[in-house]
Amino acid sequence: MAGDRPPFDRIAAAIRRERDRAGMSLTDLSKRSGLAKSTLSQLESGTGNPSLETLWALGVALGVPFSRLVDPPRPLVRLIRAGEGEVARSGQADYAATLLASSPPGARRDLYRIEAQPGESRRSEPHSPGTVEHLVIGAGRALAGPVDEPVELAPGDYLSYPGDAPHVFTALDRDTSGVIVMEHI
Repeated sequence: MAGDRPPFDRIAAAIRRERDRAGMSLTDLSKRSGLAKSTLSQLESGTGNPSLETLWALGVALGVPFSRLVDPPRPLVRLIRAGEGEVARSGQADYAATLLASSPPGARRDLYRIEAQPGESRRSEPHSPGTVEHLVIGAGRALAGPVDEPVELAPGDYLSYPGDAPHVFTALDRDTSGVIVMEHI
């Protein structure tokens, strides 16, 4: 399964896929990105260790979002705990970016800050077909996700789940807060 492959293998496959899609040779991509052809060859073979800047340069040269080069295939329910996820580090500064979710072509997103107290659960009926919800807990703890399989979340945890199926949010601590992004396709 592609989601089980090491991140450099997935990045290598994504670079090759996008280069092929764009109809570019390694030489063409080297000229457009300003990266050495030997570096690109290493990246496509999975032996390179690309920096954040390298991946951004490749995304620009290929005309694709950065996320298309690093985001693994999406399962229906996706959980990323604080401190987990694929991290891209800068070669210029003490800076790291962890991609939680990329927007598929044609998607709309609504962003909500939520605040909740323990007590009754907030049960949501299915939204329009294709809706996906992304939740990051900022403070407190919550039980959230599909009604049949809610997950306990702590500060910094990320959960993605189908918003077009019944789902629930239950605050487990006082002053629980977070951010929900609703993605509508």
